[in-house]
Amino acid sequence: MSDRTAVELSPEAAEFAEFFAGLAVPESELDAMRIVSEGVHLKAREPEGVTYREVDAGGVPGIWCEPVDANTDYVLLHGHAGGSVLSSAFVDRKLAGHIAKAAGAPVLVLDFRRAPEHKYPAQVDDAEAAFNWLLSEGYEPGNIITIGHSIGGFIAVALALRLRDKKLPLPGAIVSISPWCDLEIAGETIETNAGTDKILSKELLAFFRESWIGGTGIEFTDTRINLNRADLSGLPPTLVSWGTYEVLAGEDEEFATRVKDAGIDTATVVVPGGQHSYVYGAGRVPETDAAIAKIGAWVREKTKI
Repeated sequence: MSDRTAVELSPEAAEFAEFFAGLAVPESELDAMRIVSEGVHLKAREPEGVTYREVDAGGVPGIWCEPVDANTDYVLLHGHAGGSVLSSAFVDRKLAGHIAKAAGAPVLVLDFRRAPEHKYPAQVDDAEAAFNWLLSEGYEPGNIITIGHSIGGFIAVALALRLRDKKLPLPGAIVSISPWCDLEIAGETIETNAGTDKILSKELLAFFRESWIGGTGIEFTDTRINLNRADLSGLPPTLVSWGTYEVLAGEDEEFATRVKDAGIDTATVVVPGGQHSYVYGAGRVPETDAAIAKIGAWVREKTKI
């Protein structure tokens, strides 16, 4: 007969048990959505020659993805997708590994705080904390590239704008993939691409928006959260990428045009037939791999990695 005598567990062991206890029935619809979103990583293939380790980046959890022979003088600071509500650094680990290999430098994937538990500006605050941590670790500002997709694509730009407004050193480049640029959710392709985008919808975007800024008093047009109304002057070289089938395609194209019109060194990578956050298919979808190769080549060119 097994010994069931009660023992004093470490906090970690107790949390481990509670994790499994909570797997059976999600406590809420939001919990169920989050559980489903964690499975998206299965669409990416594990990259070869990349090591991973969890780090504390200035109080922000993250995953360090480092390819063999990477130039460790540089780093890409990466924000995951999920509308500020879903997903995690663990979902993006594999796709970030592919991006790291293409760029030839490590990627730090942030596990920033999520809404609605943590409203705006928690996510940008976490990105800034991680950026400052990288500086404390000896990285030159110009050797840090901010990158992300969806809400992470917004964060990659919003962090640079915040640093600019504080008159602080900027990252060396920005890569914004499928960024959420316009919280008015009124762009033409929100409707015209509703049948082709298999990830996002107007209703889901509205849910994300309410979760993120609801109750904060921030207007949908506020330049802190609406890139297509923000002053984009003074940004470092910026690459904007999107898929033509996604509902955000129109606002992403507008954003790229506004960056260029602001006098910024601008590049675009447009993926014909690409879904929102097409990078999820890294290592399995040829169109995704081709786009990542272009992004990596651009990062190498602009930063001299």
